Amino acid sequence: MSIQKFIFVLFVVLCFSTIGYSQTPVFDNDTQTRPTAVAVPIETDPMIDGNILKDEVWQKIKPFGGLLQSQPNYGQMASERTEIRIAYTEHTFYLAVVCYDSDPDGLVVSDARRDALLDNTDAFLFIVDTYKDNQNGFIFGTNSLGVEYDAQVDNEGQGNQNTNRQQGGTIGGFNLNWDGSWKVRTSVHDEGWSAEFAIPLRTIRFQPGKDWGINFRRNIRKTNEIVYWSPMPIGFNLNRLSLAGTLTGLNLKTPRNLKVIPYVLGQLAKDFEAEDPKAKFTPEVGGDIKFSITPSLTLDLTYNTDFAQVEVDEQQVNLDRFNLFFPEKRPFFLENAGLFSVGSPGEVDLFFSRRIGIGDDGNIVPIIGGARLSGKLDRTNVGLLTMFTDEVEDAGIQKNNFTVARVNHEFKGRSALGAAFINRSGIGVDDDFNSTIALDGKLGLGRKARMTGFYARTNGPMDTINEHSFRLKTDYIWNSWEIGGGYTEVGEGFNPEVGFLQRSAFRKPEARVLYHYRPKNENSVILELRPHISYNSFWNFDGFQETSYTHIDNHWEFKSGMEIHTGLNLTTEGVLDPFEISDGVTVLPGTYRHSESQLVFFTNKSNPVSVNIRSVIGGSFGGKRYQQSATLSVRLGDKFNSDFIYLYNNYQLPVGDFTANIFRSQMTYSFRPNLYVQSLVQNNSANELWAVNLRLGWLQRANTGLFVVYNYNVREGDPLNNSIIIKYSRMFDLVN
Repeated sequence: MSIQKFIFVLFVVLCFSTIGYSQTPVFDNDTQTRPTAVAVPIETDPMIDGNILKDEVWQKIKPFGGLLQSQPNYGQMASERTEIRIAYTEHTFYLAVVCYDSDPDGLVVSDARRDALLDNTDAFLFIVDTYKDNQNGFIFGTNSLGVEYDAQVDNEGQGNQNTNRQQGGTIGGFNLNWDGSWKVRTSVHDEGWSAEFAIPLRTIRFQPGKDWGINFRRNIRKTNEIVYWSPMPIGFNLNRLSLAGTLTGLNLKTPRNLKVIPYVLGQLAKDFEAEDPKAKFTPEVGGDIKFSITPSLTLDLTYNTDFAQVEVDEQQVNLDRFNLFFPEKRPFFLENAGLFSVGSPGEVDLFFSRRIGIGDDGNIVPIIGGARLSGKLDRTNVGLLTMFTDEVEDAGIQKNNFTVARVNHEFKGRSALGAAFINRSGIGVDDDFNSTIALDGKLGLGRKARMTGFYARTNGPMDTINEHSFRLKTDYIWNSWEIGGGYTEVGEGFNPEVGFLQRSAFRKPEARVLYHYRPKNENSVILELRPHISYNSFWNFDGFQETSYTHIDNHWEFKSGMEIHTGLNLTTEGVLDPFEISDGVTVLPGTYRHSESQLVFFTNKSNPVSVNIRSVIGGSFGGKRYQQSATLSVRLGDKFNSDFIYLYNNYQLPVGDFTANIFRSQMTYSFRPNLYVQSLVQNNSANELWAVNLRLGWLQRANTGLFVVYNYNVREGDPLNNSIIIKYSRMFDLVN
């Protein structure tokens, strides 16, 4: 046996031998009774100041709690008591929580900005399934500083595991960039800390006369506890709405909703590569209108849409033959984004909103305006979008209209059936169009398994063959197991111009098995082991294997918050046509089979100083690849947060050596939760680019307010362009 095979076998044994000794509690949801809470109608609004224990309105309402640990001691009662009260008036949904804590001086807080991640802080979050469809909901949360955290969840937060080896994580299912208009106030006292939420009913979408699904999560950082009101099996989180409890007692009336959100903007910009590199001042005005046709159906109108306040893209280096994925960050396109999602996010996106207003080279294409109708009619999701973009003569871009029509009917039992039509049409140009039609669905197989799939075809002015794409996937997630498999096919002629293809013309089988193991010994330093193996392979239509990727790994999560991932990757890359991987370095045709080791290490992210290190060492395209990344995170109190990231790529190939590195520095200082300054400084050695983005944000309602943005780019030591932008937007509620 070769040393390589021996290491491989030994690794598999180490990763999976623990399964037979698992003492993980089995969560039998088929017999588990989901909890129920009652919302109380009130005539007098409570004072939203965080002082719940002294407010007569709240003291007349009986609290509930009884949260159970998901970690570290699964199924046991939380070490600290939590009291929750819920009330509502004709216009507002109220929630009050008292998080008792034996050491309120030791509360962990890390970031005061809106939508700051709450995973590594003492925090309280809740999700409401306002349609009681067990699939979609709104998340609200805060910490003891009173941070406003909100998000949209669709499809129970289940997206697509990104298969791009240069990126990680899951894409789709969770939309953190949704920003509603609501208020939260907190108070720290001798008993712990408290929070009061006031959410106008106009902010959320719901159907009158129905109970809501609801669940609550609290983080208790001194013991690294995560606790839920409606218990979550190991491997699940707050997004799993089919396991949520029920909120009864609601008698909500249809709220009126008409909001106008205008903006004014001034930009002073200079392009050093232009024929006339003088600084130019450009004023802009525009805005949005939001009108609720019904409590669950909203019409959005936009004119001269601008996204100056949005953080710029993070730099990436393409070290493969395929497309990189840059996520959407613009608020207008992110609201109800899950409703318009069709396909396989990050790999075969049939509608990718970045195609609207952003050119192929990343240049800005002015959006003249548009409209969006989105929401729900009973159990049917409806989405209609039409947008008009202006021409950009220098880039050869014509005026275009983009239209998306989406319908998706949800059945009981986590099942749904939908259709979509996506179209781009050049305005005033003959035979300039591209359209995609699609059918998709999901079939819930009880509460433990599910099948999903889609079929799509594209159409354009050119006659092509195999303009189809489809995917079938099934997964089982229960009793500490995550098992899935699927098959995806993209035809040679499939061309969704308003979508995203990571690669074209392929057939792809895939499979994944993961197990969550919790040691029985409560004194164990290990919280959880997650041995897993995944496989995917891409073949062209001539039977040639272009890529194969087998990943064997085990995640060692410690109760201290430290985590180590020890992995082995077996790779195959088949190259038919030579391609330039770096300047002057061309990979030749051939089949390259390699193995590589993978090590990930990070410390407790709630500490003032934490590190995250990832190392991949192995073969690549007939040579060697050394890919290292390191992140240093530094937090000073609750005001200053910073991340310093360095990505190092060193390739030693038979055809040449090269390095491609990225440095990224992100720093934020929050004067208050609604007032902050932020910097993003990036260096990309592959194109010798330095990019600086500085932002000051003074937020008002729903992420509107004053933004001052400065951008400066330098390439090969010479200035490329710079700009300073001042933008002010404000939300006017015309029926309040």
